Parts: sequence; structure tokens; C-alpha cells
Amino acid sequence: MFGKVVAVTARIERVVTEGVVTIDDAEYKVENNTWIVGDDEEVIVIDPARDAEAILSSVGEREVLAVICTHGLPDHVGGAIEVAARDEAVVALNRKDRQLWRETWQETYPDIDMEDEGIFGVADVELEVIATPGVTQGGVSLYVEALGVVFTGKTLLADGPGKVGGEYPALADQLTAIGERLFTLPTDTRVLPAHGEETTIGEQEPHFDNWLAGSLTGAETTTAEGPLADGTRVSGIKLNLDDE
Repeated sequence: MFGKVVAVTARIERVVTEGVVTIDDAEYKVENNTWIVGDDEEVIVIDPARDAEAILSSVGEREVLAVICTHGLPDHVGGAIEVAARDEAVVALNRKDRQLWRETWQETYPDIDMEDEGIFGVADVELEVIATPGVTQGGVSLYVEALGVVFTGKTLLADGPGKVGGEYPALADQLTAIGERLFTLPTDTRVLPAHGEETTIGEQEPHFDNWLAGSLTGAETTTAEGPLADGTRVSGIKLNLDDE
């Protein structure tokens, strides 16, 4: 006798906010995605950007269980304290991004130091923490197998690996994380990033060899030995892919 199939009730909502960030005295206009995962009773808020009022308006009367920051950059944590405070929710961040967090919130620390493979539960789904450093040392992604999605923060966007102020802070680490941790997910997994529109693992993976060959930095694509923007070399990127 076959078991009864239970439909997943959790759903995903997006809140888009706009603002200006300053990096090395240069101003950049940005749009940020804040993601809300949950059901009619409870939610988890991911990457609470600057407008806490707009985020809480979308949450409505539902209880906020946790606020999860995929990284500590100011424009993505600006609403964290206010969103969490309404329902006394916990705030989670990888410990390696604490210094970045303190640039925005000088008198407090997150409640939870997220670790790789940690699990958060909301409604009837689980969010698995995947360490994806590169843009920041403590960058993480959140995989929800039951919904077929991965929240990638700034690690992977619809137009490729994310940047900070037009630069890749640690591109070798970022590409390693993408190759080893994200491109091993099912190809139909939806990629929900911190900026811009969604994509899928299958749409992004065919570009990976070009990224490794230097296309992201304008390097020659005929060799895998060219220098990258962060001073490393492609040959220093360690991957455990089936097609090595």
C-alpha cells in the first residue's frame, strides 16, 4: 500500500527594495531582494534589506521565526534588527561576517552563528545552510529541497557570480563554492539571489567553464593559467567535479 502524498504548504514571496550603497567613496544604486519563506502562520525572512516596514507589511500577521542573512554586507542586513524585534525572532549570520555586520549594527551581534550544513525549519520545509564564501568570507546559500530552490545571496546571480562594487573580492573561492556546492544541486533547482531575477542551476552551469577560463575578468579564454582579478590563478581553484 502506497503512502499518502502530503502537499507542501510553504511558499516563497519576494520583497524588492531600492537604495544607494557606498563602496570606496563611490555610490551605487541597487535593488535588493528579501525573500520570505513560510505558510499562513509562520515565516523565515532571508536577507532583510533596508526597508523593514515593507518587509513586515508583506509578512503581515504571521510570526517571524528567524531572520537569516546570507552575508553581512550593509544593504542586506539593514532591516534585520527591526524585522526580528517585532516577534523576538533570532538573527542568524555566519561568524566570519561579524565584522561586516558591525559596520551596520555596532552595538549588537547576531543570535546564531550559522555553520555549514546547519538546518532551519519553518512550516513544513527545511532550509539547509551551504557555505559559499567568496563575495564575503562568511557567505552562505540556503537550499530548500522540498521547494526545489536555493537562495544564493550574492554568490550566484542570474548574470553570473555576484560582485561588490564591480569587483570580485575572492573569485577563486567563489567559483570553487559555485562548482562544488551549487552546481551539484539538481539542474531544475531555482536560484533565488539577493539581486535581480531568478535563474536555475541548469541555466547557469553551461557558463562555468568560461568563468574558469577568465571570461569574468576579461582574461584570455584560451588558457586556464591567466591571472584573476583577486590575484589568484585559475589553476589554484580546486574543484571536485565529475568532468575533471
